[in-house]
Amino acid sequence: MLMFGVILASSGLLLMIEKGILAEVKPPPLHPAAGELSRRGGGGGGGGEEAPGDLDYEVLRDIRNRTIRAVCGQRAMPRSVWELPAGQRRTVLRHLLVSDKYRFLYCYVPKVACSNWKRILKVLDGALESVDVKLKMDHKSDLVFLGDMKPDEISYRLKNYYKFIFVRNPMERLLSAYRNKFGEIKEYQQKYGVEIVRRYRKNGNSAGDDVTFSEFLRYLLDEDVERMNEHWMPIYNLCQPCAVRYDFIGSYERLNADADYVLERVQSPSFIRFPERQSWYKPVTAETLHYYLCNTQRRLIKELLPKYILDFSLFAYPLPNITSEFCRQ
Repeated sequence: MLMFGVILASSGLLLMIEKGILAEVKPPPLHPAAGELSRRGGGGGGGGEEAPGDLDYEVLRDIRNRTIRAVCGQRAMPRSVWELPAGQRRTVLRHLLVSDKYRFLYCYVPKVACSNWKRILKVLDGALESVDVKLKMDHKSDLVFLGDMKPDEISYRLKNYYKFIFVRNPMERLLSAYRNKFGEIKEYQQKYGVEIVRRYRKNGNSAGDDVTFSEFLRYLLDEDVERMNEHWMPIYNLCQPCAVRYDFIGSYERLNADADYVLERVQSPSFIRFPERQSWYKPVTAETLHYYLCNTQRRLIKELLPKYILDFSLFAYPLPNITSEFCRQ
């Protein structure tokens, strides 16, 4: 509650949620900072002709840094992973992937291009020939997890390695998880979908493949954040940005440019580039998000926001716009 209170009380977010004010705030476009030109191409950014974009990026980065400092500077907030409760520590260490060869730690966040980052780690480690190899991603093998190491090994890497994460608009990430897991993955339909329908639908009898977005949100409302599946657990809980001082926070909205910057920063081989989006991938467009949000009870969305408020606030995303005016568009 302290974590929510720090942000809600200090910036009046509760009032702004109620009045729909914060939903009108647009985050600045995301660009690499000035001078961070990529040798890999495809990302853009940097250079005199993109000075406005550079300024936008600096503003965004400043907002994020100031907010993280303010929140993480509170006395009750953890200063290291060793100050976290055991369960929270296990979660973050289980999501920090290690490259000893290139001396970096990457906290993977499901539904934020983590499969492609895992491909890159496997190529860097020599376990995969190319990021373009057409193989079903094995999310466990040929990857090194910080949580599998000894305490002194963990502490050394946290102190000395380059650390980065990639973040995404929280509601967009939730919608992506919903559409993928309940629309396409039988294992999730059977494990979660059947139970969700049973809980929230009268005479609920389903194979779990017809869960509505509203039913999914009701399920999230009733779930303990720390026990959530990683695909919808808040990024804050997955990666603990107060306990781990990340050197770089990349954005899904500028994925290629930010990924190119990270690859250059860790001095990966120049032939390694961030993979192209798969042809079968169905992106969450602004129109898709608009449709789902505006066809969901406002009460559900407002009640869910406190569980994800740190993701919105720390990473400078606007709260979802669910005003009547917006939904009439």
